[in-house]
Amino acid sequence: MNSHRPAPPSPPTRPLPTLFLSHGSPLLAVQDSPAGRFLDGLADTLPRPSAIVVASAHFMSMQPLVGGDPRPRTVHDFNGFPEPLYAIDYPARGEPALAERITGLIAGAGLPARLRPAHGLDHGVWVPLRRMFPDADIPVIPLSVMPHAGAATHLALGRALAPLREEGVLTIGSGGFIHNLGDLDFARVDAPSPGWAREFGDWMRERLRARDWPALLDWQSRAPHAQRAHPTVEHLMPLFVALGAAGPSPTPQPLHASQEYGSLALDAYAFT
Repeated sequence: MNSHRPAPPSPPTRPLPTLFLSHGSPLLAVQDSPAGRFLDGLADTLPRPSAIVVASAHFMSMQPLVGGDPRPRTVHDFNGFPEPLYAIDYPARGEPALAERITGLIAGAGLPARLRPAHGLDHGVWVPLRRMFPDADIPVIPLSVMPHAGAATHLALGRALAPLREEGVLTIGSGGFIHNLGDLDFARVDAPSPGWAREFGDWMRERLRARDWPALLDWQSRAPHAQRAHPTVEHLMPLFVALGAAGPSPTPQPLHASQEYGSLALDAYAFT
């Protein structure tokens, strides 16, 4: 008797871009905002991926870890937000075989990667994906960032993933273009951006436009107000993962720029 199992999806006719997305506050999952509306329409501009890899600022480790859970739980890794946020479930399945292959790709690049069989989806993963792919019907694989490591290491991590673009796998770096919670004006979501944040953001945007990779990799020394824009680095490292995953000669394409609470910059980029 013949089996009528569905055929796996065909790879897209053109390689997928890679994405850097600023996920901002967890409220991005439910509130109307310029960044939320941008994410609502983003999937319509892309070929449908066969799977999604997300390097999240909220999955931190000492070495690259790849989530291999076939049914990853939705993790509500935040406090003090409205109760409905804690009831959200994003029931995307995992894909352990692909997670194992990704672990091998990263290890083959000389980084000591390890599979983490039971790891959930933190809000850096499910908040943007809930806006982009609300049906949660595409497998999702979380990938860690390493706050002790620099931009060059995360660029190399991303480059290990570059073959996935040709196979219909979407690689996303989910972080924040500017992320200093201590400097936010929580009383006003529409507070104006302070001068230091504008200077840092403009420097980053210009370096990306110019494809000035040496300056970007040395952003902590060269960018104005770098320490204030990122007192800790984990929210910017996903940008370098996405940049590397686009291959050796990436072309940045700005997709969105908005800001909330003064200095929370929500820029998004595609790399092709």
